[in-house]
Amino acid sequence: MKDIVETANAPAAIGPYSQATTFGNLVVTSGQIPLTPDGTLVEGGIEAQTRQVLDNLVAVLEAAGTDLSRVVKTTVFLADMNEFAAMNAVYAEYFQAPYPARSTVQVARLPRDVRVEIEALAERH
Repeated sequence: MKDIVETANAPAAIGPYSQATTFGNLVVTSGQIPLTPDGTLVEGGIEAQTRQVLDNLVAVLEAAGTDLSRVVKTTVFLADMNEFAAMNAVYAEYFQAPYPARSTVQVARLPRDVRVEIEALAERH
């Protein structure tokens, strides 16, 4: 059975999607962008935006009954691959070994012209 995950500790969905869904012990998050829970866009460079994205991801995962240690896969979307090292440094502050699998791709454009978006697959406790 599929369940919807919603939390006020992360920005609300701005379209016809959910912050995350669960199916059994699997949690699938929507891509998180650097909006605060009240919907304010975080200004600044890739570091500040990545930090907010990961804070949002933490909040959504907690609402689903899991945490970053249970993430098995992430996908990172970057507006500019030249910002990979800076994003990766912040990412490394949030994830510890054993690290989840990850794909990182540069895209032509992200919602609200942000620098980064991250989605995750995790196992619930």
